[in-house]
Amino acid sequence: MRTTVVCATLILMALGCNRSSSGSGASGGGAAEAQQIFTSRCATCHGQEGTGDGPAGAALTPRPRNFHDGAWQASVTDDQIDRVIREGGAAIGKSPLMPPNPDLASRPEVVVALRQRVRAYR
Repeated sequence: MRTTVVCATLILMALGCNRSSSGSGASGGGAAEAQQIFTSRCATCHGQEGTGDGPAGAALTPRPRNFHDGAWQASVTDDQIDRVIREGGAAIGKSPLMPPNPDLASRPEVVVALRQRVRAYR
């Protein structure tokens, strides 16, 4: 049963986290597009409020990051957050279950807006 739940979770993550987004993101420095991406890709595991309680995250080990954790916020650099958004958890030695978003590699304004959202939970 757990294998089925984990497989279903991974499928949901693959569908939600690796979608290309439409829209130029030119207005607002990428903030509007970042909001849409957070809702459709990130919140699946991290939750709408960034507490690590998204529906797909429930079956994951380790659990998704709680962005409200002050100790974690203090320990991670902006560059690390940007990299994990673009390249996934394995890129910084964390869980490979955090998928990459290669479509954002050429969209630095969207990556910055996503990082700002993560930092706003401090």
